[in-house]
Amino acid sequence: MDLSTASLFGLFVVAAIPLAPTEVALIGMGFAATQGDVSLVPVIGVGAAGCLVNDLALYGLGRHGVSRVLDRLRGRPSVEESTRWIGDQLDRRGVTALVLARWLPAGGTAGSLVAGSLRWSRSGFLTASGIGVLLWSTYAAGLGYLGGELVRQPHVSLLLSFGVALTIGTVAAAVARRERSPAQRGDSCLSARR
Repeated sequence: MDLSTASLFGLFVVAAIPLAPTEVALIGMGFAATQGDVSLVPVIGVGAAGCLVNDLALYGLGRHGVSRVLDRLRGRPSVEESTRWIGDQLDRRGVTALVLARWLPAGGTAGSLVAGSLRWSRSGFLTASGIGVLLWSTYAAGLGYLGGELVRQPHVSLLLSFGVALTIGTVAAAVARRERSPAQRGDSCLSARR
């Protein structure tokens, strides 16, 4: 197995594991594409495929009543905020909310579990997840690639790419927090729906 294939396999494994640092791996692989180590298109495709496998597994857990998994994860502040926002938005915005959730910290994990627990249709979830993972993988790998193209010093370009990703995630979380009404901020959408 050559280095490129091994790297893509590693990316798939990281992307398929819940709460693993997939964004960091995609940014790094996007940067590696500027160095000629791997092509950008397979990086995006493999990252999206791994995230889709992850989403489908989490959706299945949520759908089959494994609320303990979500309860355990909700102890993390980023998962708690993402879960509340996603639950609030799914009824109103559907597919769009699930696609946008990917940009929240732990949003892909929380979105998949919440959609499963709310018994979203499998086809609706697969559509939303497919769109979301492809756009998000393109964004993350693209950041690494863009950083590598704009700044020729490897460490600086990676730090710049990670900084932009952190900023986007922070802004998305802040917008999600502000969008909820004060009454919603005190209540967990999931405990009200059980």
